[in-house]
Amino acid sequence: MNGEALEDMPALAPLEFFSLEGEIPYSKPSLLPDTSAWLGEERFADVSMAWKENGLYLGVVVEKPFEEALYPRFFEGDAFELFLDTRDLKTAGFATRFCHQFVFLPQAVQGIQAQEITHFRADESHPYCDADMLQVSAEFEKNSYELQIHIPSQCLHGYDPASFDRIGLTYRIHRFKGKAQHFSLSSQHFSIEQHPRLWASFKLEKS
Repeated sequence: MNGEALEDMPALAPLEFFSLEGEIPYSKPSLLPDTSAWLGEERFADVSMAWKENGLYLGVVVEKPFEEALYPRFFEGDAFELFLDTRDLKTAGFATRFCHQFVFLPQAVQGIQAQEITHFRADESHPYCDADMLQVSAEFEKNSYELQIHIPSQCLHGYDPASFDRIGLTYRIHRFKGKAQHFSLSSQHFSIEQHPRLWASFKLEKS
């Protein structure tokens, strides 16, 4: 590779040279690690997560006032985007039928507050979950807001903790007129939805 080609390459964050692994506890939510410093980003939110046989539970605390939610251009407003791989496959370079992309809004827009928006190849897909099954509630304070989310197992193709106790995941938190906060992988350098092998790996721990 010549010097000009190296100069044209984008600067990669340190975390993108490593794989990230962790544990998600049963029933009681625990904070996911904060990777914003490694990605060279401003941290403005915390995300906690727990699992049960009936699905996944998340809490998102955003330390900024809610401003505006938009749809379908949700990425221009306040929104939480979650990417999941229920089998944590690290061999495919594309979204398999076990991958999911969800978006959750602090406030409903045209009747939509939660939606699956996964993009598949024609030969690797699953039916989109019924948006009415996705549960999200929001609480607003003067300088912050919080989302409580439940994704039922019926919305998670391939979710079977008894047989597969690992999942792949990452997220992207959008803010109105501001840069997003990512987890483990920045969309400045990768198309997150198309690279599930680069998502973090988490063991579904049941002590």
